[in-house]
Amino acid sequence: MRTLTEEETRVIFKKTGKYIRETLQLLVYQSDGTYCFWLHNDQVYYVREIMKLDANISGDKLASPGTCFRKFTKTHKALNYLAPYANYKVWIKPGAEQSFVFGNHVLKYGLGQITENTSQYWGVVVYSMADIPLGLGVAAKSTQD
Repeated sequence: MRTLTEEETRVIFKKTGKYIRETLQLLVYQSDGTYCFWLHNDQVYYVREIMKLDANISGDKLASPGTCFRKFTKTHKALNYLAPYANYKVWIKPGAEQSFVFGNHVLKYGLGQITENTSQYWGVVVYSMADIPLGLGVAAKSTQD
């Protein structure tokens, strides 16, 4: 278990920054403490900074130091951390939820709501109409189109 190198940190921040932009600082500096990213078994984990004290634990005895951020939407764990900080959000109708979850695009008739000033090709967090985060996506059109 080790901290990320500069290049690895840049890649993680670039990928998460696509969805949460300016609020990326809030992901690291929260009210209950400071968080950081660590590498363990080729996976990036989101952990409290106090874990630095536990860096002496051998890797084979450590199952999971925190929330895995490597697979953003496959585990849905990281999504719960990213969703509150998202700048652009899309809510989809109940009829389109299952289609989206199975990997299909959301068509225009499936959109329930979208945040204003959403830019084209920018990352969005997809919610159900009940405000449950379902996944991450990319806006095909801006709200002005």
